[in-house]
Amino acid sequence: MEPYYYNKMTKQQQAAYHAILQGVLAISDEFQIPRLEAEDLYNVFFRLRLDHPEIFWVPGYKYKYYPDSPNLIFVPEYLFEKGKIKEHQKAMKARVDKLVRPAMNLPEWDKEKYIHDFICENVHYDKLKKPYSHEIIGPLGQGVGVCEGIAKSVKILCDALGIWCIITVCGNNPDKGIKYRHTWNIVKIGGKYYHLDATFDNTLGKDEVRYDYFNLDDKSIFRDHEPLIVPAPACIDGDHFYYKEKKLSFTKKEEVYKRALQAAKKGKMFTFHWRGGYLTKTVLEELLELIQKAGEEKGKRAKISLNWSQAVIRFAFTEKIGQAEVVVEEANEGELE
Repeated sequence: MEPYYYNKMTKQQQAAYHAILQGVLAISDEFQIPRLEAEDLYNVFFRLRLDHPEIFWVPGYKYKYYPDSPNLIFVPEYLFEKGKIKEHQKAMKARVDKLVRPAMNLPEWDKEKYIHDFICENVHYDKLKKPYSHEIIGPLGQGVGVCEGIAKSVKILCDALGIWCIITVCGNNPDKGIKYRHTWNIVKIGGKYYHLDATFDNTLGKDEVRYDYFNLDDKSIFRDHEPLIVPAPACIDGDHFYYKEKKLSFTKKEEVYKRALQAAKKGKMFTFHWRGGYLTKTVLEELLELIQKAGEEKGKRAKISLNWSQAVIRFAFTEKIGQAEVVVEEANEGELE
């Protein structure tokens, strides 16, 4: 697929990028690359790994240089010994081929959903942050990962299914208690760009797969994500947002009440997105009252959870009469319980 970040580089950076790529694919102990300043070299290596998540065996590097030389000696730091790298390469290729096979003939949007659901149903967040959890070998091989490994896994599966996809990264923000950078994906569906954050949906989906971060536009994603630290295409369309596609994105309060009555009658969990203007505290209180009223009419009590940033409300009903129970959810990198 398209090497997105490579195409954003200068000729000198591209030459170093290409030399590093060839060297680590050959699993060389060290090799020459065109000389770059330290910060420039870091950015080239960092973005190369965003373009090529299949290179899971080289998370870092060192380098040597001589004052008069136009080149650097690049020294990769490998996660495994060379024999093990080749074993893992073979296993990862077989794993990816097996995973994508059932989805090969699906429409584009359904392929994306297939990948998203696989992550949410099969990958657990690794709070120990083991080195391999930052690479595809964690989510795809061990069933554990952090946001970086999850985003890389999404990209490699998208690449295998012919979906345009990049990995994007935002900065940390200690003032907000955000200790780490966060990584997710941007995909192109129907010729338009969307944000896809499988890690955030994974942290919300304790009982069922959630889609609060499935194909968001820029305005929506940056309600609870920090600004990007890498280039990215603008995501200005919301037509393929999951809840809109599934006709679960409501603009009228009567729709919410009607669906709440149905959910109370059937005893099923129901999730919807509100797009009838800003979800202010006043609007939220009105919606919660309607959900509670629907439950009371059926002799049931509402249990409601809310992802306020994304205006997604989820509710079910119990047989007990009483005040509705409301929980505010917080999607995150998997750091919180």
